[in-house]
Amino acid sequence: MKKSYLYAVITLFIWATMASVTKMILTDIPNMQALSVSSFFSTGFLLIANLKSGKLKKMRALSLKDYGIIAGLSFIGLFLYSALYFYGLTQLSSQEACIVNYLWPIMLVVFSCIILKERLTPMKAIAMLCSFAGIVILSTGNIGEANGNAALGVVSCIIAAACYGLYSVLNKKADYDQSIFMMIGWLIVAVCSTIVGPMTETWVPIHGTQWLGIVWLGVFSHAIAYLLWALALKYADDTAKIANMAFMTPFLSLIISSVLLKEQLQPRAFIALIFIVGGIIVQNFYELLKKKK
Repeated sequence: MKKSYLYAVITLFIWATMASVTKMILTDIPNMQALSVSSFFSTGFLLIANLKSGKLKKMRALSLKDYGIIAGLSFIGLFLYSALYFYGLTQLSSQEACIVNYLWPIMLVVFSCIILKERLTPMKAIAMLCSFAGIVILSTGNIGEANGNAALGVVSCIIAAACYGLYSVLNKKADYDQSIFMMIGWLIVAVCSTIVGPMTETWVPIHGTQWLGIVWLGVFSHAIAYLLWALALKYADDTAKIANMAFMTPFLSLIISSVLLKEQLQPRAFIALIFIVGGIIVQNFYELLKKKK
């Protein structure tokens, strides 16, 4: 197996565990506390990685304006996204939250049309309608946790997806080393959640295996997965093939949720996932065909 595919497979497995692991953590630890502690682990890991690679020197070339841009983007695309997604996970099952969260590629298309002035083609419109149809399917019937607010959970995950889609579009305009960018970004998340957390929730001591979940989330899901994905794209002969492998993530996530959390695979949720991912695939293959012409 080529390096690029090996890195991609490992990354997708790690990302697929994110919803289940986060859901397990949030049953005992408040949202902002989990986000704060895991983000400090992310920052620490990336700091060590950048020190070893010598990339930390690049921070000297950044101006105050650059730091302001990075802080703003990180607040939208990492802090708000994570905070809203974490809330959604407390109100929905992990599979439901993961499925709704996967609207972000469609949100990327929406914001590309608004901000980057890209043309809204009929195929893009069909892709968006297909994905939003998945949300309608998921929202019909009984969803959410027994004591949760399913409607707020769905809205929270939709807004989270919008935040990440907006972040992805704005990040296209930014020309920063991504390792440095992510290190500063997760530090912003850690600081914001540490400030907001104690004002909105009561923090608790973290014990035993809870630390394993926090470390997995911060070091593996947030830091290592990002670095491996960057390497996968770097060594790929065909970037599109590697990028399209990301569509496996929500399907793997459903399987992992059924194993770790004993969540029953709901036919309605699976159909909704097919519609959402189907819309994204339609959009990506359309763009790929245009490039080949």
